[in-house]
Amino acid sequence: MNHVLIDCEGMEEGARRALEVALSEAVDSDMPLLLELLFVSEEEIRALNARTRGVDRVTDVLSFPTMELKPGEPVSSELHGECVDGDVLCIGSVVICMQRAREQAAEYGHSVERETGYLTVHGFFHCLGYDHETEEERAAMRVREEEVMARLGLGRDA
Repeated sequence: MNHVLIDCEGMEEGARRALEVALSEAVDSDMPLLLELLFVSEEEIRALNARTRGVDRVTDVLSFPTMELKPGEPVSSELHGECVDGDVLCIGSVVICMQRAREQAAEYGHSVERETGYLTVHGFFHCLGYDHETEEERAAMRVREEEVMARLGLGRDA
């Protein structure tokens, strides 16, 4: 039943649907998954970063998983019943600073769409238990991110 739904105001419908399809192929779950996606200002993400991580600076993306998962582990409503809301399993929230996304797109020489897509995918994998504290973790997460980005047609040259 791999189906990911994205709850996001301010995202074009076609882009949201494309992300939902691409992310759905990247996860195994026993019920539809819901990811909240928020776009915020530099001031908002800086305050959120300071409040939740103790880091008083602007960042590009923050993820707030609702459950603890191991990378690659199927998402089970039986194990995470507290995250079930009606007919969806809420996996977390991803918060993106659009100003940083625009700056990074320019810095890396690709589109804002690609950068925003990447930050969403990156945050999604954090909600699924992936991290990048070690080189091995970073490499595993990057492979999964690049698979999704390729499905979206947003490879590094987009």
